[in-house]
Amino acid sequence: MAPVAMAGETARGVNAGGASAASAGAAAGGTGAAAGGTGAAANGVAGGAGAAAGGTGAAEASGGGAGASSTAAALAGISGGVVLPSEATRERYRARQVVVRYGGAHASSAGAVPKTRVLRVPRGLTVAQYAQKLRTRPGVLSATANYVAHISGWVPPDPGSAGIPAGWSQLQWNFMPETGVDAPDAWQHLLDVGRPGGAGVTVAVVDTGIAYANRGRFKRSPDFSQYRFVRGWDFVGGDPYPNDDNGHGTHVAGTIAEGTGNNIALTGLAFGAKLMPVKVLDRDGEGDSARIAQGIRYAADHGAKIINLSFEFPTDITRSQIPNILDAIRHAKAKGVLVVGASGNAAAAAVAYPARSGDVLSVGATTQHGCQADYSNEGTDLDIVAPGGGVDNALDDDPNCRPSEPAGMDIFQMTFTHTNGYRRFGLPTGFIGTSMAAPHVAATAALVVASGILGPDPTPDAIERRLEQTARDLGPPGKDPHYGAGLLNAAAATDPAIPVT
Repeated sequence: MAPVAMAGETARGVNAGGASAASAGAAAGGTGAAAGGTGAAANGVAGGAGAAAGGTGAAEASGGGAGASSTAAALAGISGGVVLPSEATRERYRARQVVVRYGGAHASSAGAVPKTRVLRVPRGLTVAQYAQKLRTRPGVLSATANYVAHISGWVPPDPGSAGIPAGWSQLQWNFMPETGVDAPDAWQHLLDVGRPGGAGVTVAVVDTGIAYANRGRFKRSPDFSQYRFVRGWDFVGGDPYPNDDNGHGTHVAGTIAEGTGNNIALTGLAFGAKLMPVKVLDRDGEGDSARIAQGIRYAADHGAKIINLSFEFPTDITRSQIPNILDAIRHAKAKGVLVVGASGNAAAAAVAYPARSGDVLSVGATTQHGCQADYSNEGTDLDIVAPGGGVDNALDDDPNCRPSEPAGMDIFQMTFTHTNGYRRFGLPTGFIGTSMAAPHVAATAALVVASGILGPDPTPDAIERRLEQTARDLGPPGKDPHYGAGLLNAAAATDPAIPVT
């Protein structure tokens, strides 16, 4: 009998691949599939301790697929999708304000930092005129306009759950600098070369399917344009309709390429890339090795440049038990396709298959604090880490790890809000895991390919080397079992100023 892989959301503290899921996963809005049996668990660990996206406004998907036209427009010219104004129109300084620095009698003591005040410009004077007038007064060291700085990267207006422009950043800590992957600067790098969001690259999501189309009882996610997808396949049903009936695959796909700049919900890291839905896991998140191998080969043979595998086999499964999957992965690599896999959620000292294969870029998970997540598998086969959310691991020599403090936030993307239907979408809590970490790497790989930094058609090894060499080192200096090469840095990986070595 073929080994079985399983996708499911399990409660925090329960290893994916063994015990059954607590009901908290479903209550938090996760997919609620049981994690257990003999199968491997898809690496999304559900738990409600992350910051809630309460009142995120579950949306009824309309037949027209909300946001399709606006997304297309945003990709064509980023028109109407940029919070930051252009150089020609953005505010250079605050209207009717002058910043004045005082010395002499106005300073509190000798050697003190000069006092600074912001003065309002009187009627009848311009900012420049008033500043010039103030400079002539005794004790005034300087008088200048109150100049305004701007974020260097591109910041989309997508509202998140806050309902305000750029509100996505309040939930998507994983896309921000510091403990995230620094998406805004990466987005800007791709805009600079005319390949917004990784346009021109196809990423296959080999998973439970994606909410990609309006068909029967299925609806497309409101934050996916119908033009975001290329033809995929359902190896569970044996048909060309890989609709998601679990929610896991849609969440993973959202991290990669959810609509961005369209004023809907959240953002996707490689929002300009095409998505190929390949369904190998059923509604319970289970999929056998035969289907998985077929799915990997399909993706490699139908134009995918990146393949994302957000599932794992139990740690007792060896390479000799899944030769068909390893053959399929070698086939993909021989065709120039990078395969990205989740390291697993068993808190084990070894990476789980298929990510453990030397032909897969294996991805562990970190928390909002920049610490290794307590569930993340580790070991010498771990290549890199990316945000997965959840509770910090107890690493005594790592100052970023604070396991006694409240857990950081979960990973948020638009997906189903409950398990009994496929028509209502929202931003549910409960999604944490290396399943959530892996698509950050797959998406960044797509951005690297589109950027042209590595040439027009880089090899999988070249892409992996770029991601690892530009990662932010965590833990002990150099590569280590907890963090591999370090935390994924999408901005650095796509920065043409950083030499390719």
